[in-house]
Amino acid sequence: MANPDEIREKEGRVREFMRAKGLDALLLKRQANFSWLTGGGLNLIGITTEVGVASLLVTETGKYAITSNIEAPRMKLEEQLEEQGYEIRSFPWYEEREAATVAEIVGKGTLGSDWAFPGAKVLTEDIGRLRYSLTPDERVRYRWLGERVSEALERTMAAVERGEKECAVIGRLSSELWKDRIDPITMMSAADERIALYRHSIPMEKKVERFLMVSVNARKGGLIVSTTRFVHFGKIPQELEERYRANVWIDCVFMAATRPGVPAKEVLAKGIEAYRATGYPDEWKLHHQGGSVGYVGRDYRTNFQTPDIVQENQAFTWNPSLTGVKSEDTILVTSEGVEMITKPILYPTLSVEAGGMAFVRPDILRKD
Repeated sequence: MANPDEIREKEGRVREFMRAKGLDALLLKRQANFSWLTGGGLNLIGITTEVGVASLLVTETGKYAITSNIEAPRMKLEEQLEEQGYEIRSFPWYEEREAATVAEIVGKGTLGSDWAFPGAKVLTEDIGRLRYSLTPDERVRYRWLGERVSEALERTMAAVERGEKECAVIGRLSSELWKDRIDPITMMSAADERIALYRHSIPMEKKVERFLMVSVNARKGGLIVSTTRFVHFGKIPQELEERYRANVWIDCVFMAATRPGVPAKEVLAKGIEAYRATGYPDEWKLHHQGGSVGYVGRDYRTNFQTPDIVQENQAFTWNPSLTGVKSEDTILVTSEGVEMITKPILYPTLSVEAGGMAFVRPDILRKD
């Protein structure tokens, strides 16, 4: 069961938000918000669905879980929502009564929601900001997840063989993650020339000849980490090695600039300066540079209009890329500096300095 202190902290954020927005009730339907508010619970069936099969309704004095008779037993027994103080309101699956149930509870009160819903103010982005600063218990779970995913990806990459299909590598990585019920929610893989051709290289049946990239977004208990690794067969060309190291340095500039209280768009500006400093002034235009992460793959992809300020204990994944290479790991931002959540465990490493900080970053794994 989730830590009661974590639940109280989050409910306090929700009710403070409700008062600030003049709401009598708040309805949470999205998987990310369900997992967040319940301390890691799951209201999904399909692992990539955005809206779950059970909704949470919070009022000033009560908490309700609204779902069909199909899902109610699991919400009670496995998710233990009653122990968290929720009253489970269920209806027959063949009678769609969610809206009617919400109306019975809220009456003429003002309702907010994270998803389009009859009579509700949609406040998706504002609600999402409640999740940004991770609690102590979340940070413990996040560190475990980052280490487990890093190790799973690096072990998978170390076992890659020439002639293996991109999709087969992804299959082995998925198997590694599923051993711990970690959802591989986004997987990218590219071999050889496909790395330079596509910034979003979905796994295909291309066979690896010399060079392979694999990226993964992986989720457990709602929390998501992102990371990327490379493997190369034979001697690594000098131009590739130089490009890769330049890209890693750009990533470190992004991370070093990500500090509590700094506008996210200022971090983006620092990263763009790093592109220029390494001699690749326009490559940042070819792909988004990443941003805040946590219960969504990216809460926002930072651009020049992003209004958000970096928060204490907020997670970020920057993913700068130069044609043919990419650098990506997940960090936690604290007042004491950047903490690596995903990091090299089995891989060779690079020591990099940027923004007055020292980083240990993954190098390309070379195989004969």
